[in-house]
Amino acid sequence: MVLVSTAVAVCGSFEFGTCVGYSAPTQSGIVDEVGLSISEFAIFGSILTIGAMIGAVTSGRLADFLGRKMTMRISATICMFGWLSIHLAKSAIMLYFGRILLGFSTGVLSYVVPVFIAEIAPKNLRGGLATSNQLLICSGSSATYIIGALVAWRNLVLVGVVPCILLLGGLFFIPESPRWLANIGREKEFHTSLQKLRGQDADISEEAIEIKEYIESLHSFPKARLQDLFLSKNIHAVIVGVGLMVFQQLGGINGVGFYASYIFSSAGFSGKLGTILIGIIQIPITLFGAILMDRSGRRVLLMVSASGTFLGCFLTGISFYLKTQGLFPEWVPTLALSGILVYIGAYSIGMGPVPWVVMSEIFSINMKATGGSLVTLVSWLGSFAISYSFSFLMDWSSAGTFFMFSAASLVTILFVAKLVPETKGRTLEQIQDSLSSRR
Repeated sequence: MVLVSTAVAVCGSFEFGTCVGYSAPTQSGIVDEVGLSISEFAIFGSILTIGAMIGAVTSGRLADFLGRKMTMRISATICMFGWLSIHLAKSAIMLYFGRILLGFSTGVLSYVVPVFIAEIAPKNLRGGLATSNQLLICSGSSATYIIGALVAWRNLVLVGVVPCILLLGGLFFIPESPRWLANIGREKEFHTSLQKLRGQDADISEEAIEIKEYIESLHSFPKARLQDLFLSKNIHAVIVGVGLMVFQQLGGINGVGFYASYIFSSAGFSGKLGTILIGIIQIPITLFGAILMDRSGRRVLLMVSASGTFLGCFLTGISFYLKTQGLFPEWVPTLALSGILVYIGAYSIGMGPVPWVVMSEIFSINMKATGGSLVTLVSWLGSFAISYSFSFLMDWSSAGTFFMFSAASLVTILFVAKLVPETKGRTLEQIQDSLSSRR
């Protein structure tokens, strides 16, 4: 049942991926048919992150008040209205409205899906199952890249509608998070949910006692407030969670993801072929990362991934530098393609999935809503800053833009080495104990 529940939840992750990837292959179609200017399309691409920020701010409270399942159900419903607005759009306003609705839903889903998976998974499977979140995000964006190169932009909306329907249907057949049920005092449902997830013949007594004892100790503390995140017992988790999201965005992923076709075209390579190749490599590499997650650990994956994103951005920066200087023009498209593919591959194996896995693990359950919302908000703020400024940065200096991204990846390696704890093979309660001992 854990695998089935995860499979249902990650339909929301696939939806997230389709929302993020939608703008990359549709630029020329939307600009030509609706009559958007380049700056208006830039707003269309980046306004998703405005809605996502609103979703991020409300996600933790919604998930705590309504439950993990109901929050996912509401998000999927709002997503369907967003896609409908884009499909029927005759003007920029309708496109923006639909995009903001999609953004709100992805902001909520980007928090609640990894949290739900972390709360239902046994400790030996948690990393791998949590990485399925990023795997399906990559699958969603890959699907839009590949199918978007073949169909009209209005028809591409169907790729986003299907996972919404699957998520809404699947939620009727899976249990609620046992940790959330225990936290709100629904004792009978807590045991029923945990038993379903572990199997009818499994002995859940030890795990149930550990969860209940931990939650009872939390209930002895006052209700969590935003300022409590900055107390000594929580500050390390905040630094790690926020820091990973900041470096994830400073590495440039949303510039590359939102404007992949434009980057390839600028380097003299086919935009359509380039986005299809990105779509093809993302899924197997992310799957490989999921397999490694509970074997090599979070820290190793992060450092290897950041090293790869450094190399990819550096190669891309060199390609644009050669183009600007008029040197070795025959090398420019090949270097740009190689750099972007290395970057996407390296990102998919670590810097994409691991920050979300760590975010779902490091906050105590009474701080999870507040801490998770803050981390998710920071992620989307960074996403907006990079996606909106990317075209301006490229006009300033294409080579300089990618050299800055590569420098951010180097700093990421140092940050992970110094501050990020290893969470592989530990229960959520054991992770809290280890964080407390660092104070």
